[in-house]
Amino acid sequence: MNRDALTTPLLDASPDTAPTSRYGFEVPARVESVSCARRRVSERLDHWAIGGDTRDTALLIVSELVTNAVVHTGGHLVSCQLALEGGHLRITVQDQGSAPSGPRVCHGLEEERGRGLLLVEAVSAAWGTYDRECGTGRVVWAELPYGSAPFETAWPC
Repeated sequence: MNRDALTTPLLDASPDTAPTSRYGFEVPARVESVSCARRRVSERLDHWAIGGDTRDTALLIVSELVTNAVVHTGGHLVSCQLALEGGHLRITVQDQGSAPSGPRVCHGLEEERGRGLLLVEAVSAAWGTYDRECGTGRVVWAELPYGSAPFETAWPC
């Protein structure tokens, strides 16, 4: 089986007519998979009717986290999960890497890499990381408010 060709849905077994609060998928750990992940997340956010700044920020976060998982780990698959929980959209990206240290936020302008997590830190309400429960790899997550959050309000002209 060619695992590089996989983009397997993991969650959301309910029919499209029923609203869901969780969605997940896997993509091969290759650079071209970042655009696939963005497209899948975009489609799900459209399905959930999440737009505006929350949608744009979620797509930025997915791009950064999936890129990090592809570039900085040695795994074959990257999984992504979206969850709507208590007024927040939680984005979780999991890799299969075996690096002994976790992701680092770069605070210096001279460093060539590491600014992606600084960006995630700046645009999310909360974010963090932890080791996978089973096997090797790391989970990085970020949360955004959605719905009636102040930055989703349409301001009258």
